[in-house]
Amino acid sequence: MPKMLNWIRGRKQPVIRDDRRRRRIDLGEKSPSFPIYAIGDVHGSLDLLLQAEQKILADMASNPSPALVILLGDYVDRGRDSCGVLEHLLQPPPAPLRRVALCGNHEQLFGDFLENPQDNMHWLDFGGRQTLLSYGVDIDYFLHKGRLRLQPLKDALIGAIPQTHRQLLSNLPIYARIGPYIFVHAGFRPGLPLEAQTDEDMLWIREPFLSQGAGLDLLVIHGHTPVAAPESGPQRIGIDTGAFTTGRLTVLRIIDSEIMILA
Repeated sequence: MPKMLNWIRGRKQPVIRDDRRRRRIDLGEKSPSFPIYAIGDVHGSLDLLLQAEQKILADMASNPSPALVILLGDYVDRGRDSCGVLEHLLQPPPAPLRRVALCGNHEQLFGDFLENPQDNMHWLDFGGRQTLLSYGVDIDYFLHKGRLRLQPLKDALIGAIPQTHRQLLSNLPIYARIGPYIFVHAGFRPGLPLEAQTDEDMLWIREPFLSQGAGLDLLVIHGHTPVAAPESGPQRIGIDTGAFTTGRLTVLRIIDSEIMILA
């Protein structure tokens, strides 16, 4: 497990476009009057996501009032059922839950690949092969002696990947701020105000955010950087516990300023 986490942390970040600013959700400075549950990186593990939702419902059994579930991104790649995860996110959450699904860097890469496969083949090395297989597309079929048969691949992608999934990838917001908390996939660039933060940093950053915090006077709840157990740092809590390798999909709960991890 430690070797796997170190391998993931050390992967080189590809260059991605940052000329498309994603929606940012700001619900104001007032502390939430409802429970909030944050779920870490899913990575194609639909079974674990369904279990996490049931865990939340069980936790709410004594007080079945509306609650907000915030997913921190990375729904696709590496695991076996990325297609199933996205289809699940398109369905209404179980009552009385409300759901906000944020964008992760893997959703950005997937969307870029669908838009321009030839220039975004690096996504395959980040778990994209498994994602395509979950839609019934074997990328090796479209590679011949190292060359990509581009038009047949584009035709296959059009037939295999529903438009609703493509729209979901395009419309995912980049962060959600609620009172003293802000939820984001990767983190923030220290020293910059919220309005100056770039989508690329919020999808990809590790250092210097992990060691310095965001400096925003907000508690950041994030994923992206896998850890053996939920990790607290300066002004942040990381909850990506490597679900696709460990079988542990972390759920963090906030009620009346009390923060805990659901067992």
